[in-house]
Amino acid sequence: HCNFEFDFCGWKQDENDGFDWHLRTSSTAKLGTGPATDHTLQEPSGHYIFIKSSFFQLPGQKARISSPVLSRKNKNCKVCESVVIIFYYHMYGAHIGSLIIYQRTTLKHEKILLNLTGNQGNFWQRQELTLSGDGDEDFQVVFEGRAGGGPKDGIALDDLTFSREC
Repeated sequence: HCNFEFDFCGWKQDENDGFDWHLRTSSTAKLGTGPATDHTLQEPSGHYIFIKSSFFQLPGQKARISSPVLSRKNKNCKVCESVVIIFYYHMYGAHIGSLIIYQRTTLKHEKILLNLTGNQGNFWQRQELTLSGDGDEDFQVVFEGRAGGGPKDGIALDDLTFSREC
């Protein structure tokens, strides 16, 4: 489980993307960019991760963050057919980009689990995704945010939780 209150909890920025996800609070945000509170504490001082479209990014430019490697060699992970990730997202703005979630194997094969584009509303939304098994191959979950065309538009993530089995 990661609520981003202290750090990235082992989630890593991809090195071959265009820009990064940032840890932030609503109290440090400019008015009109991102959620009014985090999801965990429901307070402006609570933390979440965020990408913001700006003049420094071209529309479509990507920011990617990857989970720690999850092992299918774990006996509990093998027998479980419904390993899930639960998370909360906030995507609000007239020119918002996209949020794409992948399951990536250690051999770098990526499968899209979810693709959200455009304004999803000015509130935190819960999402639960089932992670499929590829034999004994270890895997990661990758969150990819794509910049939109508006300087105030952004995508936020909070409370990323894997089911206990893995």
